[in-house]
Amino acid sequence: MIVGVKQIGLLIFIIFISIGGWRTKNLSLSGSLMALLVGCMIGYSYGMEGLLILGVFFLSSSIWSHLFKQGKIGMEERLAKSSVRDWQQVLANGGPAALFAFLYSVTGNDIWTFSFVTSIAAANSDTWASEIGPLSKGDPLSIRTFKRVPKGTSGAISFIGTVGALLGSAIISFVFFFILYPFDSKLFLLISCVGFLGNVIDTLLGAYWQLENQCCVCHQRTERKEHCHQQTARIKGYSWLNNEWVNASSCLVAGVIIFFILI
Repeated sequence: MIVGVKQIGLLIFIIFISIGGWRTKNLSLSGSLMALLVGCMIGYSYGMEGLLILGVFFLSSSIWSHLFKQGKIGMEERLAKSSVRDWQQVLANGGPAALFAFLYSVTGNDIWTFSFVTSIAAANSDTWASEIGPLSKGDPLSIRTFKRVPKGTSGAISFIGTVGALLGSAIISFVFFFILYPFDSKLFLLISCVGFLGNVIDTLLGAYWQLENQCCVCHQRTERKEHCHQQTARIKGYSWLNNEWVNASSCLVAGVIIFFILI
């Protein structure tokens, strides 16, 4: 009976947060429903503690996306989607964590817990880099061409964005050890580093293989399929490898890497 009441309480909490994300325009309706599904999987495996770790990621991401908007003007022209996250964006960032949580619930092996938190650390690292990087005064540097490119370009780095990526990974690792697992300095550093490595993988995929299009009217480089009411032309990457696939792959790979390190 106690377990049943606890599960009902968690479900109500997840529903409340999902609706809150939708009402505050941080999530679309589809994104809210996917957040509910991801939250239920993680809540089932790790209870409120696991949801709080996931919550730190989503809350901090939402805060950063709304701060200093003046410094990010024009970026959305290069992005396929707005800051209102749909189901694909939620699944890309939270899906790998939900998968590792499921594997933990099935096996009871703590190694999947480390994969779970590392995948969230990678997602947070990439998001903080993407949100904080554009606050840099200068344009970022493409790791593919080593030339300055407009802010918001996939595969580009800046000093402030790299610092943000490191902090984003470390904060998830810190919260994990604060609320869910006994502190271990070596594991803290390992999770922080592998989470940051997930961001590096994301950057490499974005630079070399992620889809990039160009507007046939204004010649704007963009991830969008249409621009200026015209279909854009692919100039780089694979047509199927959009930002969501890149995010999901980097989070998944980060979780797999730490699995093989600790196995």
